[in-house]
This record gives sequence, C-alpha cells and structure tokens, in this order.
Amino acid sequence: MTALAFIVLWSAYLVRDALLIIYVSGLLAIGFSPIVRIIERQRLLPVGSRRFPRWLAILILYVAILGTVALVMFLVFPPLVRQAQSLWEQIPDMFEKAQQFFINKGWLKEHLTLREAVARAPGTGEDAVGRVASAIANVAGGILGVVTILILTFYILIDSGSMRESSLRVFPRKHRARVDAVMREMTLKVSAWLGGQLLLAGTIGATSAAGLWALGIPFFYVLALLSAVGEMIPIVGPILSAVPALAVAATVSTQKVVFVLIFFFVQQQLENHILVPKIMSRQVGVSPVTVIVALLVGGSLLGIVGAILAVPTAAMLQVIATELMTDETDAGMS
Repeated sequence: MTALAFIVLWSAYLVRDALLIIYVSGLLAIGFSPIVRIIERQRLLPVGSRRFPRWLAILILYVAILGTVALVMFLVFPPLVRQAQSLWEQIPDMFEKAQQFFINKGWLKEHLTLREAVARAPGTGEDAVGRVASAIANVAGGILGVVTILILTFYILIDSGSMRESSLRVFPRKHRARVDAVMREMTLKVSAWLGGQLLLAGTIGATSAAGLWALGIPFFYVLALLSAVGEMIPIVGPILSAVPALAVAATVSTQKVVFVLIFFFVQQQLENHILVPKIMSRQVGVSPVTVIVALLVGGSLLGIVGAILAVPTAAMLQVIATELMTDETDAGMS
C-alpha cells in the first residue's frame, strides 16, 4: 500500500498540469451550474411547457460570457492603441529629458542614445530571441489551456447529473443523503465565490472610473474597464491593469503619473485588506482570516493560479471539515 500510494502521488505530480486544468474546469462547472439551472427553467416559447435543453442553456451562458469579453476587447483596444502610438512617439523626448536630469544630478556620467541604452539593457542580446520565443510559447499554451478548460467545463456541465450519481454510489447508502447535502453546499459556496468576484470587479471598476475622471485622465471609462477585468486576476491583474492608465497619464504630464500611481496604490491597499476579506466573507461565508491565509498559501504554492483558486478551495474544505466535525461530535454524544 505504501508503494502504491507513492506511485499514485508521483503519477499525480507528473500530470499536475492536466489535473490543474481538470480542477479548474470542475470549479467553473460547479459555479456555473446554478446559472445553467435558472436558464433551463425558462420556457422556449411564451406558450407551452417545453423548456431549454441543458446543452442550449450552457451554450447561452457561454455566448453571454464570450460576448461580454468581445465587447470589452472592442471598447478597450482602439483607444489604447491610439494612446500607445502617441506614447511611443514621445518616448525619445521623454528619454532625453530623464537622461539630462540624471546627468545634472551627477547620477549618470555619459550621454547615451536610446538605441545604445536598449542595447546595454540586461536581457537584450543573444538570448533575446529565445526569451521572445519562450514568451510566445507561453501565451500560446495559455490560450490552449483556456480553450481546453472551456470545452471540459461544457462537458462536465452536460454530464453533471450522471457524475453526481456515480459519486454518490461510492459512499454507503446510509450516508448518501448527507454527502449529497455537502455537495450541494459546496456548489452554493463556489457559485457565491463567482458572484463575489464579479462584485469586486464592479466595485474596482466604478472606483477607478471615478478616481481617473477626477484626476483628468483621458479614456477613464476604458481604463476603469481594464481595472475591473484585472481585478479577476489576483496579484498581477491589478498591476497589469494599472500600466495602461499610467501610460495614458504619461501623455498628459509627469504629475498625472504620480497621482495615478498613488491612487492605484491606495485603492489596492483598501481592496486587499478590506474589500476582499469583507466581500468574500459575506458572499462565501469564509472568515477574513481564512481568505487572507488561503490567498497567501495558494499564491505561494501555484502563483497566480493558486491565488485564483484559493478562496473557493478554502470554502469547499470548510464545508467538508464542518461536516466531519459534526459527524465526530454526534458520534461522541451517542
């Protein structure tokens, strides 16, 4: 049994990427299932009893999600491309001003052209092509992983009923009702987590729009939309979504860049220490301490993906632990 356990654990380690995709797909299927059931209950026609088939309900949900993403892309990229072009044209002048400032302060001894500075920068040599190729491969792998997760989630949602029945057969008949109740509670927790993520994204988007508008930053509504999307990605998402806002602010003035940087710093401090613990505690029913600890542990183990999966995983473990402790308490009292 020890050898078998070692072989199973080692095999799981070797296929950890595939297991992670399966786990993410399962979480999404659990979180989407209440929405799919709501769509299923709707009638195909105003008159009649025929309802949406499950595959069509899932397809409608996918179309709504992908349509929202496409709308965001359509709104975001054109103005950002124009701003990026404007910023690119101003980079040489900004570089010269910054270099002259360093020379006047005595922090820089020689004058360099922009081409020379880029050539001397670390990582810009023979290994640059390899790094670019590696980055392209990582992006392609990420896109393929997302597509795989969406397809696998679709089929899990289709077969969720039979999978649930098969899982219940593993347990003795007398415990199946309790296990089914635990599974339903876990479904509610994960679905609430998805709702909490959307609530956080909406809050960050609204505050970003108000703050950037007050600071006089152009295209504040688009940049706020980017902040809302970035909020869905823990750790690096808010940082990446702040970069376009800083770039746009740089086309206005250096003072605006400083103000935008301070605004995003304060916003993220409030979000990390107040909004995330409070909202997740209310939506998912997990204490703020558990949320923070889960984010720290998940981020340390799996990075960004671990931080994304930390809260729903902690919520499911909390449901299981509560049920086990209740079982032990009942056994002790009897």
